[in-house]
Amino acid sequence: MKKITLDPHSESLLQQYRDLRPTLEKLSNDAYDMLSNALHEQGIYVTGMEHRVKTEKSLAGKLELKGAKYKTIDDITDLVGVRVITFYTDEVDKVAVIAKTIFDVDWQESVDKRKQHELHSFGYNSLHYICRLKTGGPRFELQMRTALQHVWSTIEHDTGYKGDVKIPREYVRQFSRLAGMMELIDDEFSRLRIAITDYRRQTLALVKNGHLDEVALSRDSFRNFLELKPFDRLNRRIASVNQAEIFSVSMMSYLRVLESLGMETLGDVQHFIEENADDAYQLALSQLAITDLDLLSSNTALQYLCLVHVLKHGGGREGVKALYDLINGENDTNGMFADVMIEQAKTLRFMQNKSNE
Repeated sequence: MKKITLDPHSESLLQQYRDLRPTLEKLSNDAYDMLSNALHEQGIYVTGMEHRVKTEKSLAGKLELKGAKYKTIDDITDLVGVRVITFYTDEVDKVAVIAKTIFDVDWQESVDKRKQHELHSFGYNSLHYICRLKTGGPRFELQMRTALQHVWSTIEHDTGYKGDVKIPREYVRQFSRLAGMMELIDDEFSRLRIAITDYRRQTLALVKNGHLDEVALSRDSFRNFLELKPFDRLNRRIASVNQAEIFSVSMMSYLRVLESLGMETLGDVQHFIEENADDAYQLALSQLAITDLDLLSSNTALQYLCLVHVLKHGGGREGVKALYDLINGENDTNGMFADVMIEQAKTLRFMQNKSNE
């Protein structure tokens, strides 16, 4: 390895660094903890945070190249570095806002490399703040970038793209194309996230305002719909048969059941409840009245609603079995359940009316 040779001035700077090392270690930990706690308090979750004190070897290499640039050790702003890696580009700006509130930022030394738009620069498009604790002390570098920018920077370093050897033009061109694609992907992930967030807000607003026919049935919209507790009234009515207790379970698995029944909007689901609630209660009553079952799951009402819907629409035994297969998974006992259900449903008014049609 090449031996590093320093002039007297650079040797003096290196000794200042050695004397300052304990202070730098404390600064590194304090800055990291302060920012980490502030992000947590604001509910901002990042993919990673790093902090380090520049090693003596690294500093010596830097001083060998440009030691004359620095008058004192305080002029070197990256002796301590903190890096925050976010999921999305817009979160970089959120981290920056928080950093400005807890640190003093040296705006003359800070740089937003995202605005430079240099060729091949994607992996270096970080936001760099030169900061100082509000209580004083040495400055440190705060680097904020997205996960994709961080990965790309690592790839560039690993391939030696920024090394001493001149890279053939065809490879430079490939790097440029890939960097452009990565930057586009980074931006599109943020745009997509914003679009999905807006959609969820709009959906929630429509659900709360009762405009259910305008809301497509989806995982998000059904979850919001369940927050309105649309099956609670029927559940309580069924539970009253045996004075049963209702225990809560997730009903999200019924989304695919509702979709299989042809429902496309939350309005369809609401109409499905209104049209079948009384008959679902009667079907439940015919089963539960001859038992002493005193514990029911919160999806009981929804299951009986689905059974009534299938029977009303001519599903018969095969339709009921298919429904049980969807709810419970395919097995031989579902056929037995379907037979029992069909037998008990025969005496109910909605089935008799159907037979007379």
